[in-house]
Order: sequence, then C-alpha cells, then structure tokens
Amino acid sequence: MQVYKIGKIFDPTDHDFNNSCKDFSQSPQALVFEDFVRVYFSTRAVDEKNGKYLSHIAYVDFDKSMSSIISVSSGTVVPLGGLGCFDEHGIFPINVLRNGNDIYGYTCGWSRRVSVSVETAIGLVVSKDQGRSFERIGNGPVLSSSLHEPFLVGDAFVKVIDKTFHMWYIFGTVWNRRSLNEPPERTYKIGHATSTDGIDWVTEGGRQVVPDRIGKDECQALPTVIKVDNRLHMFFCYRETFDFRNNVGCGYRIGYAWSDDNLNWVREDHRTLDLGSSQWDSEMQCYPNVFECEGSYYLLYNGNQFGRYGFGLARLEL
Repeated sequence: MQVYKIGKIFDPTDHDFNNSCKDFSQSPQALVFEDFVRVYFSTRAVDEKNGKYLSHIAYVDFDKSMSSIISVSSGTVVPLGGLGCFDEHGIFPINVLRNGNDIYGYTCGWSRRVSVSVETAIGLVVSKDQGRSFERIGNGPVLSSSLHEPFLVGDAFVKVIDKTFHMWYIFGTVWNRRSLNEPPERTYKIGHATSTDGIDWVTEGGRQVVPDRIGKDECQALPTVIKVDNRLHMFFCYRETFDFRNNVGCGYRIGYAWSDDNLNWVREDHRTLDLGSSQWDSEMQCYPNVFECEGSYYLLYNGNQFGRYGFGLARLEL
C-alpha cells in the first residue's frame, strides 16, 4: 500500500454552523452520492451554563474529485439528547451508511460524569431525506457498557459484509491517574460486534481486535475498514494514555492493520502516514475515515489539536 497526501481540504473557521458552532471539524466521515461526496463531521459550541464544549454534527459537500466545496450545511443535522440521556452533552463522531432507502447514522453520545470526565455509548439515528437530517430510533443507545466492556463504548464504524452488519468500535479498559494531583485519564481498545438488523448487536465480550504497539497504555480510536480483494484493511488512530495533549511524542498517530479472516489482524503502521511538514498536521494525525469513490480509495483525517483547524485528504493505492 502506498499513501499519497493531498493536503487540507476543509477549515471550519471559514464557516459558521447554526450561529454557534465555529470550532473544530472532527472525525470526517464520507458518504458518496451520485454526483457529490458528503462529509459529516463534529463541530463544537460552548455550553453557556458552564463554558464547556458541546459537540454537534454538520456536513460539507464536495465534488467527486474532492477538490471543490459545493455547499456547507447551514445548521446541525441531529439535536443532542434530552436531560439524562447518553448523548446529552455531545455527539462525536457519527458514522453513516445506506440501508435500503434510508441512511443509518451510528453516533457516539457523550455525557458528563462526576468522578471521571465522561461516559460514552453508541446510538442509532436514521435519515429519510438523503442525509440532510436524522431522527433517533429511541432515546437510548444500541450498544453501551457491559460486563466485560465496562465503560466508554463508542466510535462505531459499521459495514455490511455478506448480509451481516459488522461494527468495529472502541471500549474502555481502565481509568487511571498518573499521580494523585492529576485527573484520571482513560484507556480504550478496538472491539468487534455483529448484527442481523443493525440494531441488536452481539459483541465479542471485550476481545481486543488490534494488538498494541506501544504497550498496554496505548489508546486506540476511530477504526475504519474497507474490503479489497477479500482482504480487510483497517485504519485507526492511537496514542499514549498520559501527556497526549501537550507532548507531541504522545499524541495521536494513524495506525493500519489488515486481516484475511476478520479475526486475526496484522499491524503494519509503517504503511500509513508520516507527520506532515505543514502547520496543520505537523504534530498530530487522528480520526481517519477510508472510502472508495470513482474507483479510487481515499483517507480523510484530522490534524493538530484534534481537528480544531480542519481535515485533510490522502489517496491510497492498494
């Protein structure tokens, strides 16, 4: 596999979503239409009650060469959850795919906690207007914490293979403090689940799909998968549990693994992206999304500061 960087293609600071969401375009997720490509992403507004961020979903439409912006959504596409719901304080990310005449969106809902900063779960929203807006199938999640995956279930990527829904997602393994004076930080790994209808899911009970590269404190996030010639190719991002916000060496990088049986994954991170020389992705690369368009394979991803300044594009040759 060869990866060729194209560069940054979208900057959220050039746009204003819903008169309040002005920062970030995190976790770009592509949906290919007949004559354009829609990229959903998470943008942020400030909660006036406490000054903290609330993540919302918006989108931008590109031509099929991914070189020109056609239009940008004037608002967000799904409201946050109600009081006490799993997605009350944010949705980040959303993964979209077609299911018959509908578009399914698998959301990662965020809710604040007291002893730790956050809890997450996976919800399902459905669009019947070609992805311009989505409605929940219910107020609760379709996949959340369980006996062997006790917290932080999220980051779903769903693909239908041989009439079975496959979901790759993350689950938390531990909250840890480096010292008593520091807040707890989370560690999470990639898991796998299957479904016959995209709603009721069977997990593998906490089995870690992709092996660690930098040790047990490695955090793995945002899996995305394509199938080419009976081989599955997965991109994801990984980082250290601690000091990832301020130490460049501990921040997110893009990882890569492949599998011929969807059970055993071979990790080969050296086949993916190097840190950029340009300002926007010189310190961090994260939140990848791989898709096929017009016979070409592309990789969307975020750069420095977790996508504050937009997302970029690379072309893959497999």
